[in-house]
Amino acid sequence: IWVGIWEAGKIVLLFLAALWIMTIAARAGVSGVNISKIHAAYSLGASKAQIMRYVIVPNSLPEIFTGARVAMGVCWGTVVAAELVAAQKGAGMMIIAASKFQLTDIVILGIVLIGIIGYG
Repeated sequence: IWVGIWEAGKIVLLFLAALWIMTIAARAGVSGVNISKIHAAYSLGASKAQIMRYVIVPNSLPEIFTGARVAMGVCWGTVVAAELVAAQKGAGMMIIAASKFQLTDIVILGIVLIGIIGYG
């Protein structure tokens, strides 16, 4: 509502859809780091920045990538919904315009196109 129904609105909507998933995944990854690895790094003389770079981030990456994968799926569903509701151009606009004129073949083509892009 605050940024309109143009492309900027869709980008903000996608950002907000992915933000919480990525935040929760990153927090889960960081909290899942084995504390003994952190203590071992401290005992070997590592600084806080080195512990972050060499211990916490590498051990958190699997959870972060899992969150990114889930966020991409959620964002794809969000962009399809946003495209169909408030489209000015693109596949959603093609489907909406074709449905107004009862052009079923173009509507089905648009749905299949969105499905193929989502599958790829």
